[in-house]
Amino acid sequence: MPRYEYRCRACGATFEMTRPMREAAAPAACPQGHDDTVKLLSTVAVTGRGAAGAPAAPAAGGGGCCGGACGC
Repeated sequence: MPRYEYRCRACGATFEMTRPMREAAAPAACPQGHDDTVKLLSTVAVTGRGAAGAPAAPAAGGGGCCGGACGC
């Protein structure tokens, strides 16, 4: 089940809730009991292979159109 992050407008507390996707837009009360909350947009970290901006190293054993023997 996904976790959603919320912020309470009354006290400023930030909290998370685990709930089904079908309830993602449903109101959520903060742990202090306030009902004036807003769902925050979450960011997703995506990591890749190698350094940022560097081309990926070719796979061992060649590749390309002919298996890599010709250096293509």
